Amino acid sequence: MVTTPTGSKRKPVLRRNPAATAGGGTGEAKTGPKAGTTPAPANRRGKLLAKPASLVERFLVLLEGSGRSATGSSYYMILGATLALTAIGLMMVLSASSVESIAAAAGSDAGAATTFDLFLKQSMFAAAGVIAMLGLSRLGPSHYRALAWFLYGLAFILLVLVLVIGKEVNGNKNWIEIGPITGQPSEAAKLAMVIWFAAVLSMKGRLINEWKHALIPVVPGGGLLILLVMLGSDLGTVIVMGMIMMAALFFAGAPLRFLGVLGAGAAFGAVLMSLVSSNRSSRISAWLQLDCSTGLCDQANAGMYALASGGWLGVGIGQSRQKWNWIPEAHNDFIFAIIGEEFGLLGTLVVVSLFAVLAIATVRVTMRHTDPFIRIVCGAILVWIIGQASVNIAMVTGLLPVIGVPLPFISYGGSSLTFTLAAVGVLLSFARKIPESEPTAP
Repeated sequence: MVTTPTGSKRKPVLRRNPAATAGGGTGEAKTGPKAGTTPAPANRRGKLLAKPASLVERFLVLLEGSGRSATGSSYYMILGATLALTAIGLMMVLSASSVESIAAAAGSDAGAATTFDLFLKQSMFAAAGVIAMLGLSRLGPSHYRALAWFLYGLAFILLVLVLVIGKEVNGNKNWIEIGPITGQPSEAAKLAMVIWFAAVLSMKGRLINEWKHALIPVVPGGGLLILLVMLGSDLGTVIVMGMIMMAALFFAGAPLRFLGVLGAGAAFGAVLMSLVSSNRSSRISAWLQLDCSTGLCDQANAGMYALASGGWLGVGIGQSRQKWNWIPEAHNDFIFAIIGEEFGLLGTLVVVSLFAVLAIATVRVTMRHTDPFIRIVCGAILVWIIGQASVNIAMVTGLLPVIGVPLPFISYGGSSLTFTLAAVGVLLSFARKIPESEPTAP
């Protein structure tokens, strides 16, 4: 009993346990769960707290897993989208090139034997590309690092040979002819650039923030290969190679002010090369509808007619009318217009969606890995394929002038198809083993 100074008595006070009071108790110390209740497991509580807030995040978690565990679905997304685009490409090459093949067969002794000549060649290159893709998917980062300088040297030698013994096609000297096979070394140079950029930049570390380490030796080395292609007058390939260089620097962590200066310099060079060439300047004039004399606007206009006549569902496979010598290179640069005519808006959306699936899966692989080499390779290949597809589609729909960039996986061209599939094989090699947890920000 405690007495007051006046001698009166007061009742004893029960002091509350601080821990119980902080936890919302009634004064009794809590030593365990309340009777009749089951505590929520810690992992379930974590899942509730980490519940995605949007449908997009839920979709990504369904595909790739949460931040702690991975499902590995990116491998099958990349593989499935690639094979689907390749199959669509073979089908459209058969449809778009049939007219030219029939015309060639009519003037040859082989007759009907050459009717499917372009389709059969594309199928052979597709088979070689798939084999290369599956073979490269079994390699690891250490193998690619070891091959980086060898691939760069090989690309340099091939591009020099193009200038010496190369074959000129449609005003571009960018081909080497070996027997019945005609190859484009600049397509191989794209893949060599990706791996070489990643091998060099991944060793920079924090030094990438200094301009001399960010730009050397990437800009001189990559610029040398770009210059060799530019000497062959292939501006479209030069633009794609420039995009690869910028992407490698971006994913390596180079400061944006450096990239801004490089981008401005590249844009100035592209404008300058367009002005000094009458062929390129005439294409820009036709794109701006300033000069459509001598049929300069015919190809672009025929492509728009093909897209417009396709409507929602198209006129049917093989039923294109614009491919009957109205669209030059209908099976190559303007094959997207034939897709829109024969399969309508729905067909074009399917193609764009497949490229979107490929992009999403590649981004997820890039986000999961912490190795700078893998991040740079995946990012550069992503910009290569998706950027080139965007340029081609923009060209066909009139958003850009006609610059001769093929649509990856779909346009006719053995070199482009083979090395694009090989680049996907590099992506698959990194998607095979995805880390179980995403890297956390410091």
